[in-house]
Amino acid sequence: MDPNRSQATATPPPQHSAYQRPPPQHPAYLGQAPGGQPRPPASSGYAQPPPSAMVGGPYRQPLPPAPYQQQPPQSGYIPVTTTAMSPSPYSAGAYPQPGRIPYQAPTPAQQAYQSQWDDSASESDGTVVEDTPEARAGPAYRGGHPMPMAASSPLHAHQPQQGLGRQPSQKTVNMPSANPNVPGMSYALLEETSERTNKGNTNFVMAILSEMWIVHIAVILGLTYVLTFIAWDYTYSDTVMWNYTCYWKLGWLFPVPYTVICFFGLALPFRTPKFLYDTDVPKRRVDNFYILTVTKGDNREAVYRSWNAHKHLERLHPCVRVHVLTDEPYFFENINCYTCPKSFKTAQSKYKARALEWYRQTMRYTEHDWVLHLDEESVIDDESVKRCLEFIWYERDCTWGQGVIMYNQYRYWTNWIFTVGDAIRVGDDLSRFQLQYTYLRRPLFGAHGSFLLSNGVVENTITWDLGSLTEDYQFAVAAWRAGYRCGKVPGIIREQSPMDLIGFLKQRRRWYVGIRRLNSFWPKLWAGFWTMGIFCLFTTVASIPLGVFFTEPTPRWFGLLKDFSFVNFVYLYVLGNLIQDIDKKVNPIIIILRIPLVMILQLIAGILEAGAVLYGLFSPPADFDVIKK
Repeated sequence: MDPNRSQATATPPPQHSAYQRPPPQHPAYLGQAPGGQPRPPASSGYAQPPPSAMVGGPYRQPLPPAPYQQQPPQSGYIPVTTTAMSPSPYSAGAYPQPGRIPYQAPTPAQQAYQSQWDDSASESDGTVVEDTPEARAGPAYRGGHPMPMAASSPLHAHQPQQGLGRQPSQKTVNMPSANPNVPGMSYALLEETSERTNKGNTNFVMAILSEMWIVHIAVILGLTYVLTFIAWDYTYSDTVMWNYTCYWKLGWLFPVPYTVICFFGLALPFRTPKFLYDTDVPKRRVDNFYILTVTKGDNREAVYRSWNAHKHLERLHPCVRVHVLTDEPYFFENINCYTCPKSFKTAQSKYKARALEWYRQTMRYTEHDWVLHLDEESVIDDESVKRCLEFIWYERDCTWGQGVIMYNQYRYWTNWIFTVGDAIRVGDDLSRFQLQYTYLRRPLFGAHGSFLLSNGVVENTITWDLGSLTEDYQFAVAAWRAGYRCGKVPGIIREQSPMDLIGFLKQRRRWYVGIRRLNSFWPKLWAGFWTMGIFCLFTTVASIPLGVFFTEPTPRWFGLLKDFSFVNFVYLYVLGNLIQDIDKKVNPIIIILRIPLVMILQLIAGILEAGAVLYGLFSPPADFDVIKK
């Protein structure tokens, strides 16, 4: 990317009058409001950090919120003038016309929400003391070389320039810029007028899940008893321990290890923050909490949809930074867009992992930085951000973690097959991954590339130069080998299912082949379990004609294991869909009607899963597949 182009079209001067701080003798520094009256207490509830929390110098009085964040009621408007511009290949259309952004005082609900954030016990002072748009740009921007910028308007004005398409009018000014591919300030705080789209039902869903472990045990064991001793009683024998029909029925038992693990994950309590965190211990220091959406950039709608859903999150806490990471040449103006240049090279990684490695090196993580990785279709709500910060503050034994991912954000139940096919992924998060992150604290069963919350030290140690089709699982295994423990983040991220059959199959094929190629015992074991699912499907299909000719009864112990595995498998689909419906606030009648529908459609979804494995065995992907969503 041409440095003049990216910086000139994306970075307004940080010295703009709308963001200037008051001079040292300004009443804001003296604890007074304009007019000499005592300044009322801030509504955000941020407490001053203790003197012992300071690192590298004496304690300093925290500055008040910057003018862009809080204005006196009589100010009325924050003057921000922009000049209309022609669209570029990377922009979302013309820039806004000249105008003013009205100041909006926080509502009582917002004040009550913000007052939940109490940093009085936090060891960090960096983000509380200095909270400006320039500071939020992060270490990637600080320092650098002079950059020509237009000085004809308070932000910037551009005219066509030969070779670049834009040219600064009138004179130029020098402006520090350490990296031409990063923004020089945060655009998330400029205005907030659009409707919130990151809505969720996180608190209610988590409250239900914390009590559902009893229901899981009762339903799974109860249905297993009904099938084994009532429904199929006439087909089982208590006097025979083995016969020749057991040989071709062995495929039914191949999923038993998987379903047993899932059952233990469901049977153990789904622990929520009140059980996970000890709030009496000092908070862990956090300077930067990056909410990073990673995308190739060719899906413009998805990029802006993600940005609009998350940009207001920077108002929740001073450490939060909302960033979007793309690949050159896809650069988006007026958002916090970080673009990985084509010239950046790594030893092994490609595509997403390569961009993440560039971002890691650019942002220069420290042990006080945390990154929440999201896919381009991922959406996180305010409550889940709060829970991520609680994980960072209180989970001192864990340096990375994950939570529950749902697939009900966009086009939910538009395609019934793919919606049900992804329901088992939610069931996995609520069972085996809940067992892994809550109780085992080791990534035995895998990891997701989205909703991956990791500390800067972990990322600096492992890096993203991994060279795998499933860099998320490889990252998790490498972190485990390096001695880092993982934990459960009791929050929810919402995504969407694939839109077509080819995308569904390619997605599963990449997972299967990527996991199988990892040079570690546990990934290969799970790839083996996935492969054995094919034989279970073949056995089920073959049992229909073979049962007509071979009428020998099945040993009851054999049937008990088969029924237990079958009930667990179907229950994961039903549970995953049920929780997504509750989170989506679907009509209770529709929720009930969908249960038998899911039980039927999961048979088709299981066939597609097995087909994806066969697809991977006979036609493994040569490279990373990007599917349409």
